[in-house]
Amino acid sequence: MVEHLNSPNGVRLLLTPNRSMSWRGNVQIWLALLLLSALIATGMALAGAWVILPFAGLELAALAAGIYLTSRACQRQEVLTIGDSDIHLEKGRTRKLVEWTLPRPYVRVHLDAPAHPFAPPKLSLIHRDTEISLGSFLNVDDTERLVHLLESRGVVIERKTPDPEIGLWF
Repeated sequence: MVEHLNSPNGVRLLLTPNRSMSWRGNVQIWLALLLLSALIATGMALAGAWVILPFAGLELAALAAGIYLTSRACQRQEVLTIGDSDIHLEKGRTRKLVEWTLPRPYVRVHLDAPAHPFAPPKLSLIHRDTEISLGSFLNVDDTERLVHLLESRGVVIERKTPDPEIGLWF
């Protein structure tokens, strides 16, 4: 998602992945599946197929790990501030982990168009030898919105089309 934040220093954008459910919702879904699996595994164990119990436990542990890792990945965020003289980018999850401040007149946004029509284009900020990925988790619509916002603020965008390939998606 691309959200505008209030900023006296220019345009400030919050970039986050789309989240269909909160952490609490994910835990509730996992608990419902735990209850269902426990009922089925208990019935099977009472019928004599007791070996189902460890496999049901492994399945639920794998599901919990998948939900946790996916939820953690969806907590990423980037804050892009476009001022009059510089572009400031901060990346992190619950707090800022890394940040860059680049001079605006010398920064370009490189847009690599995808080979597949449903994949989002890849954006990166380029200044001299520094190339920083921008919004790698955004979907197609959010990426197009971000590109439009950057263009409206006068940021130079270099577009690159993919080389034609012979294959499944030609």
